[in-house]
Amino acid sequence: MLAAALAQAPVHAEDNKQVQRGPTPAWVVPSELLPVPEDAGGLLFVRRQDILAHLDAQGQAQHLGYRTRILHPNALQLGNISISWNPVSGPPVVHQVNVHRDGETIDVLKDASFEILRREDQLEAAMLDGILTAVLRVPDLRVGDEIEVGVTTRVSDPTLAKNDSGLLFLLPAPPPGRFRLGLSWEDEGRKPRIKMTPDMAAAARSGDRGIDFRFDDPAMQAPPKDAPARYQWQRTVEFTNFADWAAISRHFAPLYAKAAQIPDGSPLKAEARRIAAAHQRPLDRAAAALKLVQQDVRYVYVGLDGGNLVPASAEESWRRRYGDCKGKTALLLGLLAELGIAAEAVLVNNRGADDGFDERLPNPGLFDHVLVRARIDGKVYWLDGTLPAVAGPAVEPAIAYRWVLPLSEQGSTIQKREWRPASRPDEIALYEIDARAGFDQPAQVTSTTITRGIGGLQQQVQLSALTADQLLNAMRQEIVGSTWQTVDEVKWRYDQKAGASILTIRGTWELDWDEYASYGKTFALPGGGFNPPEKRVRPAGQDQDLPYYNKPEFDCRVTTVRLPSATDPADWTFKSGFDTHIFGKNYYRAFDIRDGSIRMVRGLRVDRQEIDAASAQRDNGRIAAFDNSKAWIYYSPEGGAAANPIRKPVPATYDIDWTADNVPCLSLAAMR
Repeated sequence: MLAAALAQAPVHAEDNKQVQRGPTPAWVVPSELLPVPEDAGGLLFVRRQDILAHLDAQGQAQHLGYRTRILHPNALQLGNISISWNPVSGPPVVHQVNVHRDGETIDVLKDASFEILRREDQLEAAMLDGILTAVLRVPDLRVGDEIEVGVTTRVSDPTLAKNDSGLLFLLPAPPPGRFRLGLSWEDEGRKPRIKMTPDMAAAARSGDRGIDFRFDDPAMQAPPKDAPARYQWQRTVEFTNFADWAAISRHFAPLYAKAAQIPDGSPLKAEARRIAAAHQRPLDRAAAALKLVQQDVRYVYVGLDGGNLVPASAEESWRRRYGDCKGKTALLLGLLAELGIAAEAVLVNNRGADDGFDERLPNPGLFDHVLVRARIDGKVYWLDGTLPAVAGPAVEPAIAYRWVLPLSEQGSTIQKREWRPASRPDEIALYEIDARAGFDQPAQVTSTTITRGIGGLQQQVQLSALTADQLLNAMRQEIVGSTWQTVDEVKWRYDQKAGASILTIRGTWELDWDEYASYGKTFALPGGGFNPPEKRVRPAGQDQDLPYYNKPEFDCRVTTVRLPSATDPADWTFKSGFDTHIFGKNYYRAFDIRDGSIRMVRGLRVDRQEIDAASAQRDNGRIAAFDNSKAWIYYSPEGGAAANPIRKPVPATYDIDWTADNVPCLSLAAMR
């Protein structure tokens, strides 16, 4: 389908809010119809589908035209036609909606019309984007009919002047039929730079003012399995009029410089003076300014009247007390400037899809978020006004961006952020199991979960809104009846210094002690086992030499069992620990027994984000030897338990502060 980016030249008129009828543009030449095979099966057969982009003095126009044979009742939903557009860019123009049946052509628009849905369709997601949607339900559509539709829309943004950029791509598993993608331009001055994947280059047909890509019954094309995101680009065409990434940086920097200006007499100047008087250190001042933007200006995406790229002014965002990432960034830049702190706006991709951006043509549409990067006391800090107020200035952004684009007057190029294994776990689950009352009594259990990063911030948003009673009742409803027999107390807090959400639950478990005549009682500690890794292989026909991707993670589980008081610690032992590296991941487990308790720590961390094909093949052969046993502990009173040869010092859940930066979730060698 077509994923075209941005254009210019907004048109303001009430007519832009209505679907118009009109002839097919001269630059659109419909493809010839492909005959329907006698043995055609499946849902539908596409006799033609044309997805075309055209660059002219008004910006960028997009055309969709198709004629499709309906072969199955489930395909009758094609009769629900929907058009979405931004009135700023101009109205959609419908050229035809026809039904072809038994040699007859039925003009659907003769007796039916599009219904305009004026309501913002993403209000629940705090988005005001100005997008209108028109729907038409084709009456009396039947299996065997052919439905024909032609419509042209425009995309415009007043900030981009003569710069256009976008993508054309063919879906990996299209239905059978004829498909055409096309890009054309009005004159030589509008000709963009074009880059295409090799599979598209083989189908390209170039002309003086355009390029076409035609496919009949295109084969399904699955992306290479488990490859990094930059290898997932297939059957894709990029186009842009931006000379380079620095041109985008130069283009947008003045917008933020203007929006960040705070006029004399503005209440914001008083806010900046208040912050300066209350805090002496620049970092504390930056943190106070960030908290003000996060806490006192609620997040609402604003894309009205071309605002999808233009930031609202700092003054406007403060006056209305809401704004999107652009408005909050401009407001924060203005406050920091008043406080004498150097900062810049930086474009980023929040979807985690920025791998390989250096290989893409410059396109602002690849970025979906903007935040602030400041230099304070010789260090770089990231400040995001859209995050909860507990997320202060950080030396690492909340999302591990791979490529970022700073906005500067002189123009900055796209910058790579090197990936490193996490130094702190994303999540630590602590279980303190007090079984001193005996095997036949419920154990008193304290479970603490320490969650960092985006997950911790999401938890902060959810749990900070609950009263203590609401949280206790919710947890009782959710977990009592399985492992938990009772939930007696629930506490939650967010530790800003540690950057972690901390949830503690106290209650009772009925421990599942297994008993065997040969070696006594056993119990599997929670969170102590690992599933064996899956083989890293690709189907035949895919590039076998590409690297494999590991999604970054660092997970830690710590369990302490206070042993039944009536037992002798010498009669207890445990399953072996291990320290294994396979497929770029570190699997670690260690046990200790002292002071009347067995302690276990289990850590899993991705140490390599990408694994070369040769290493993956070698590790495939090591899976059979992988230790996926549970974290068993054993009680054998008959003659005492054999001492375990693999024992490492492991702190109990209550011995250290597990929110600290350096916690022993992996071996010392791995953490260096």
